[in-house]
Amino acid sequence: MSRIGKKPVQVPAGVTVTVEGQNVAVKGAKGQLTLTVVDDIEVKLENNAVALTPRSAEKRARERWGLSRTLVNNMIKGVTQGFRTDLEITGVGYRAAVQGKNLQLNLGYSHDVVLPIPEGLEVKCEKPTLIAVTGIDAQKVGQFAAEIRDWRRPEPYKGKGIKYSTETIFRKEGKKK
Repeated sequence: MSRIGKKPVQVPAGVTVTVEGQNVAVKGAKGQLTLTVVDDIEVKLENNAVALTPRSAEKRARERWGLSRTLVNNMIKGVTQGFRTDLEITGVGYRAAVQGKNLQLNLGYSHDVVLPIPEGLEVKCEKPTLIAVTGIDAQKVGQFAAEIRDWRRPEPYKGKGIKYSTETIFRKEGKKK
């Protein structure tokens, strides 16, 4: 039994949840999201909460039970609070700037890296070395932050690169003389 899947997702005030078959639509103050839940999971809206249950006792249905519940919970959290991922840039001359609908990164390459900002996301650079990615879809926020980080991952000797603000880089000792 899924410990996460057993708990119904509470719907806060100001959020509208619509369940039509396998489609779940969530509308809140920050926007609207939709999700099509897999056929192995049954979705019900009862007592101002979304309850998910597996249709059978098969392993595949039980595996997707907790995942489906978490996806619905993230949709509700996204339209009420939103999601934010912070990135820090470390290195001499490394910096970032938002120009229109593009994020421009100077990361020590012979050229600037220009990334188009996906629809539904907002990117801010409070300082040239800090990037904040915000949005209502947790998957899009995390994916775009990972794509930014992939351009220059932090290295263990000097710590140069792009890292998440919550990430810890294990530093290695250099070569002995």
